[in-house]
Amino acid sequence: METWQLQDAKNGFSRLVAQAKKDGPQVVTKHGIEAVVVLSFEEYQRLIQRKKKLVDVLLAAPAAELPIERSKEKVREISF
Repeated sequence: METWQLQDAKNGFSRLVAQAKKDGPQVVTKHGIEAVVVLSFEEYQRLIQRKKKLVDVLLAAPAAELPIERSKEKVREISF
């Protein structure tokens, strides 16, 4: 990530935007303190995209038929 001073970011805003699109997020500082990050819209969308829950992923998966057979052996008796 490249760091820009606020004055440089204002003077070279087009360059700042181009750099964010090309190389990723750019940090802008104000009085030497990190103030904001400029990033491409694609990166922004990726960051805010809702994460899918595992249950939703599993439910959306195509159904697979598994060859499951029950044992034909008699059930064992267990005494407690």
